[in-house]
Amino acid sequence: MSVAEIVMAVLPLLTIAYLMVARYWPATRAMPIAWGVAVAIGFAGWGMSSTWIAAATISGFITALNILFIVFGAVLLLYTLKQTSAFDAINAGFASISNDRRVQVVLLVFLMGSFIEGAAGFGTPAAVVGPLLVGLGFPPLAAVVVALTGNLMAITFGAVGTPLVIGLQDVFQESETITSDLAGTGMNVTEWVGEIAVFAATYHGIVGVALPFIGVAMMTRFFGEERSIKPALEALPLCLFAWAAFTVPYWLTAYFLGPVFPGLLGSMVGLALTVGVLKLGYLHPDEEWDFGPRDSWPEHWVGDIEPGESGVGTGVGSGSDSGATVTADGGVAQRMGIWKAWTPYIGLAALLVMTRTIGPLTSFLQSTLVLSWKDILGTGLSGEFAFLYLPGAVFLAIHLVTIPLHGMNGEQVKDAWVETGKKVAPATVALLFAVGTVQIMIQSGTATGGQSMLQILSEATADTAGGVYPFFAALVGAFGAFLAGSNTVSDILFGTFQYGVATELGVSRTVLVAAQAVGGAIGNLIAVHNVVAALAVVGLVGEEGRVIRYELIPLAYYATFTGLLALLFSYVTFTGVF
Repeated sequence: MSVAEIVMAVLPLLTIAYLMVARYWPATRAMPIAWGVAVAIGFAGWGMSSTWIAAATISGFITALNILFIVFGAVLLLYTLKQTSAFDAINAGFASISNDRRVQVVLLVFLMGSFIEGAAGFGTPAAVVGPLLVGLGFPPLAAVVVALTGNLMAITFGAVGTPLVIGLQDVFQESETITSDLAGTGMNVTEWVGEIAVFAATYHGIVGVALPFIGVAMMTRFFGEERSIKPALEALPLCLFAWAAFTVPYWLTAYFLGPVFPGLLGSMVGLALTVGVLKLGYLHPDEEWDFGPRDSWPEHWVGDIEPGESGVGTGVGSGSDSGATVTADGGVAQRMGIWKAWTPYIGLAALLVMTRTIGPLTSFLQSTLVLSWKDILGTGLSGEFAFLYLPGAVFLAIHLVTIPLHGMNGEQVKDAWVETGKKVAPATVALLFAVGTVQIMIQSGTATGGQSMLQILSEATADTAGGVYPFFAALVGAFGAFLAGSNTVSDILFGTFQYGVATELGVSRTVLVAAQAVGGAIGNLIAVHNVVAALAVVGLVGEEGRVIRYELIPLAYYATFTGLLALLFSYVTFTGVF
């Protein structure tokens, strides 16, 4: 391993960092250039043939299409429910429980935000919850800051497990080194990623105990009239209960069902329990807390949209006039029944569980309407698109059922598809070339019979950081998500890298890859395009730097304690884990 090899191996990643961080290029422009750099290095530095480079790229593109199908289906269902105002009915139901801003943050940001992340992912929670909070009377800046923070525990699993299933499992299956190592343990890649899911949920379950409280405390400290965390302490019992109500089913789901459902089922159970306890009259703070008078707010708290404006929280299209509306004083005018509004998501959860746990049904879906390319260009690489088995098909099915169930008209259906296309289109180019780049870096060793670019980077990192590297594993994942704005892409970029470093250090690969998965969630707090999107929907574009500075607080907390746990798990408690 020479210095020249290290420099060449890291160039694709440095290209991404330079273009996206230093030059503020969007991923749609930066990723194709990074792919070009990887192609050049693969060809000139590693001696890859044009056939191998093309095959690796094609394999990556097929994986990216799997991701995009899931993302499209998830976002389509979200916009379908916004068109019918069902989503507003759901939100209005929560808003009617309490006018206390601390309670609203726990319900709408931590629990509802986690549910949206588990069902749709793709940066939608902040973009959906933020406008709702503004409609309830939150200062737009406060709404964005707390909305970005609250759903961190669910981000690791994203939309029905996409970051782990697509970002890790599908990538690992293309690595001969990983599949060979696993063969000696009796596990396959799918089983191992299930173990990674449990460890990731364990990290989150421990470190996330403070997450609901951090969101509330940031609101009272930076946006409260008294600028103090004391009002947040009064809501601490509610924060701890909500954390427990979410975390127990979240962890158990990861343990028994794998990486697909933790965020979705954890948030659904947590919501039901927390709302039930509040309706029984328990855990409400003694005195209601609110922001100071509107005329005392600094100018940078509010942009183009005035807090409490009717319709701010709806986000519906021109055809939607039959749903719930949040009024300026926090009241609720609700027309769609809450159970009818929830039916699509309840059906989604049930259908996903059935298709993943009923053996004959699973086998049928995995073998029907499957597009596959075996031995791509004679290299031995392969790619597969199982249309019916991918979660995107379940989302699409629920969308079709929702059309008659909620009485959608043609204009509403059209608007839902158009809005979904606008949301997903920018990610298409970025994902295709991001995954293509990583596949070239992974296959560079297989193609030439030597070490791959990622193996070279792993050895160099292990040699430099030494035994303390596990402390920084989550920060590497956070860096990937900061660059790409996606936990899935971060896992694709660095999952195999973390595996290599763990192997070099002789510590548990499961522990370090799980820390990577948690880190990818942490990085979403400050991912530039997530912040821009969240600010745009509340009319406050231009405050990105201020929001990122606020988000460094939960990021520092989460990264530090995840790092300490990674050291503990690596060298004390889980030394014998693969």
